[in-house]
Amino acid sequence: MLRMANLPKSFWGEAVVTACYLINRSPSVPLDFDIPERVWTGKDVSYSHLKVFGCKAFVHVPKEQRSKLDSKSTPCIFVGYGDAEFGYKLWDPKEKKMIRSRDVVFHENENLADFEKTEKPNATVGGVPDLTPTSSSSDNATNREEVQDENYGDEPTEFDADEPAGVDGDDMTDTDGVEQGEQPPPLEMVETQVRRSTRERRPSTRYPTSEYAMITEEGEPESFQEVQSHKDQQSWLKVMHEEINSLNKNKTYDLVELPKGKRVLRNKWVFKLKKDGDKLVKYKARLVVKGFSQKQGIDFDEIFSPVVKMSSIRVVLGLVASLDLELEQLDVKTAFLHGDLKEEIYMDQPEGYKVKGKEHMVCKLKKSLYGLKQAPRQWYKKFDSFMVGHEYTRTNADHCVYVRKFPNGKFVILLLYVDDMLIVGQDAGVIGNLKKDLFKSFDMKDLGPARQILGMQILRDRKAKKLWLSQEKYIERILERFNMKHAKPVSTPLGSHFKLRKKSCSSSKKEKEDIASTIYSSAVGSLMYAMVCTQPDIAHAVGVVSRFMVNPGKDHWEAVKWIFRYLRGSSKLCLTFGDSKPILEGYVDADWAGDLDGRKSTSGYLFTFAGGAVSWQSRLQKCVALSTTEAEYIAANEAGKEMLWLKRFLQELGLKQDGYVVNCDSQSAIDLSKNSMYHSRSKHIKVRYNWLRLVVEQQLFELEKIHTDENPADMLTKVVSREKLKFCVGLVGMNSN
Repeated sequence: MLRMANLPKSFWGEAVVTACYLINRSPSVPLDFDIPERVWTGKDVSYSHLKVFGCKAFVHVPKEQRSKLDSKSTPCIFVGYGDAEFGYKLWDPKEKKMIRSRDVVFHENENLADFEKTEKPNATVGGVPDLTPTSSSSDNATNREEVQDENYGDEPTEFDADEPAGVDGDDMTDTDGVEQGEQPPPLEMVETQVRRSTRERRPSTRYPTSEYAMITEEGEPESFQEVQSHKDQQSWLKVMHEEINSLNKNKTYDLVELPKGKRVLRNKWVFKLKKDGDKLVKYKARLVVKGFSQKQGIDFDEIFSPVVKMSSIRVVLGLVASLDLELEQLDVKTAFLHGDLKEEIYMDQPEGYKVKGKEHMVCKLKKSLYGLKQAPRQWYKKFDSFMVGHEYTRTNADHCVYVRKFPNGKFVILLLYVDDMLIVGQDAGVIGNLKKDLFKSFDMKDLGPARQILGMQILRDRKAKKLWLSQEKYIERILERFNMKHAKPVSTPLGSHFKLRKKSCSSSKKEKEDIASTIYSSAVGSLMYAMVCTQPDIAHAVGVVSRFMVNPGKDHWEAVKWIFRYLRGSSKLCLTFGDSKPILEGYVDADWAGDLDGRKSTSGYLFTFAGGAVSWQSRLQKCVALSTTEAEYIAANEAGKEMLWLKRFLQELGLKQDGYVVNCDSQSAIDLSKNSMYHSRSKHIKVRYNWLRLVVEQQLFELEKIHTDENPADMLTKVVSREKLKFCVGLVGMNSN
């Protein structure tokens, strides 16, 4: 086995183990030609996973363990099968370590000799590369194993362009001659290489190169070539034709000769299955420009494009519930194709749709296309000019909210989030007129009464004048994604026994690799989206675990799982609007020196409108407060800024109230906001925080005292008891529908 694989004698142990593995799965004479493995386990034996010992293999590198420019696979040598864990055992000659993985592509007609042809060995001993492990200790090898819980190795995986599938080593490098400028190798080495390369190489007949294709978990093709052999080929080709027709209809580009000195951008097809739970809604195909090759100042200039704030969406939904307004939703088809380009940009013709006789020509873009860096900005400018031209006013508080007031006292509000729109008004006829104008200028889809926006379900009871905003489906999806769907629920977002600090971060290399495999960052990001949209009760917990994104430890991961367990029992909680009058009210609190590492304090504020929470925040303060008064005073400053923004937004929508109140449970902070009576203890406070005194003096809003037991902002700054959390959740309008 070692001789046929051209492996040194140091791999005799792996060869013996592999031989035993194969003997136990071969007919045995003492067992009347039965299979030992089948006799021992009582199960049928599979041979589909067997590979040629010592052959070349490419191990897939998970996305979490590589950067954007790193190779997606690692070339290795196959040296055995797994015992306790079903997977392949491979040797990385470059890093000199053993790897266990299930996600492997094998080149069974290539072996160690082919490594010498593709890369120059660092050290040789008698013409054989030095592949001896750095440590013969089996324990050390075990500690460095990398087990990937991916699809089984027979499935082809995505690998780097430098490692093409089905290319024989003889085609990659010509060993009969010496490249110009290189010194010829010693005669002994050449003779040794010839002696080791006498084995006849034949292409693998089990898996032809043409059959390799990577299909994602949802059955979405990755390229145009995969569409050609996909089981749903006709469905994908249909949506591709629709995309091309849409481009032609919008006159997105013209076919021209490429001017001298101009560069061409490449493009690719992107395919997506849109689903509602487990139900397939539609197939979607997009032609996307590879905008990462654009150069600033040549291909683009400004790229910023605003989107509607989550707080604005919740405020408007609260207004809809309390005033029983009409709520309609629209979707813009191919929104980015409507933006006009001012730069001169050229692109290759779309793959599969090159015009016959004009294959050498390129596309000169007249309008923006998906993938261009300036595409979102150009679309927003186009839509903004349309709305302003139809006498709608862009609000200063949120540039993606447009309002128009009519002489009869009626009004229409439009919210824009890229290509999703919510239209709110008192009269369905007025909304219908706006829809007609939009349909004349853009390719739109009328979704009727709004039922979902940005992954949040909208439920209404117009008789009771109530509206619910829920993320139950999203929460169930992330619980299933992180294998927490059947976890035992807990009653608080963060247990009081958690003392998270930097000392708990991973220290050894193995610990870092273990925690990295838990996709900590992805889990926290998923929790953060739920918190930003509809879950203010987990704001403090998510804020704490997000401080350790760079180097999380075991305790930090346990805290993340605790939050998932809390969501497991509270996924049906949703924000409720309409339980009270459309009055804006704020709450603020601070936890003095709650951070165990830097001893910074935590600020938390929460604003309710029409019975439900519309804005909240839990964040570490930027400086170290020397007293509870100072911490509460700094938190009140942050809450004051948010109050003024919400006040201005509501006034631009045409809603006013007698007074605007922010409730604070610190009397000393309220007194400090009115005068400087504690000068000797407060003169060090930065001038920027004394802004609060000015706005209170101008009566832009009021700071009022509230008892700590009645302050819902408490849950945003610290771990609270089960009873207090239940009270806070109810006070901010979080109820089960």
